[in-house]
Amino acid sequence: MPVSTDLAHLEAVARELRVKIIEMLVHAKSGHPGGSLSAIDMLVAVYFGGILRHDPAQPYWQDRDRFVLSKGHCVPALYAVLAKAGYFPESELLTLRKLGSRLQGHPYFHQPPDAEIVPGLESSTGSLGQGLSIAVGFALGAKLAPRDSRVYCMVGDGECQTGQLWEAAMVAPKIGRPHDVLDNLTVLVDRNRIQNDDFVENTLPLEPLLDKWASFGWAAREIKDGHDIGQILEGLDWARSVTGQPAVLVAHTIKGKGVSFMENNPKWHGVAPTPAEGLQALREILGVPEPEWGSFLASHPDVAAVVARLAALEKK
Repeated sequence: MPVSTDLAHLEAVARELRVKIIEMLVHAKSGHPGGSLSAIDMLVAVYFGGILRHDPAQPYWQDRDRFVLSKGHCVPALYAVLAKAGYFPESELLTLRKLGSRLQGHPYFHQPPDAEIVPGLESSTGSLGQGLSIAVGFALGAKLAPRDSRVYCMVGDGECQTGQLWEAAMVAPKIGRPHDVLDNLTVLVDRNRIQNDDFVENTLPLEPLLDKWASFGWAAREIKDGHDIGQILEGLDWARSVTGQPAVLVAHTIKGKGVSFMENNPKWHGVAPTPAEGLQALREILGVPEPEWGSFLASHPDVAAVVARLAALEKK
């Protein structure tokens, strides 16, 4: 998919990929919808908004930018983006978490000799807290090479309770000094306020989160609405302008964004929707009232095909 600065187009892509996420999870019968839906707008901005320098025809081109999804359980969102970008066929998305599929439930970079790596993945992640350490290594490697590559790392807010994340956050502004400062590193915090089966603040409060990052030597800024692609792009442009220190963007999001019964509901951290729930979710994501659903499908054959596949699962 070509790079675009048309916000309406990018928002349409995000809606399309929300549909893909729901369909993937219904077919898999397992996975993590809440955090995938909270993260997708940021991923669309990074991959399709002219931020990440990458080439699906050359997935491991040495001068590419790197994206590390530290909150690896939300990989359905990343798979949807990579397929849309052309890294692998979109039809493969429905193999998520299936036996023999390379689309595992967490990003898995090292495959057995008889299997293929998922092109576009940079590392195995999902043991929460470890992804930022990997990203720091990538950023330092780019500085030492030297290459002008940038590194982006997405972490969850529940993940910000882990010790290893703060060790990496503490070292990133210091390592490489004085000549190789990691101002090529940007962290996106998906601040959706829910982890596993409860709200983050009920588990271990994080505030003042922005001040904590800043106190470790990061240039720190909030994105007030992490679903507003314009705000996301503005924040990412700011991060690219930062010199002398790494940058972090704390994006305020809604877990399960776009689906009323999932939004701000801890239940949907790691439970896949049923086919019937998936069909309801699609109508809400696309903003089509139920009485108009039939006529909408008649004029949108791509969505009608998704609905037919989900309806077939419902009958089983």
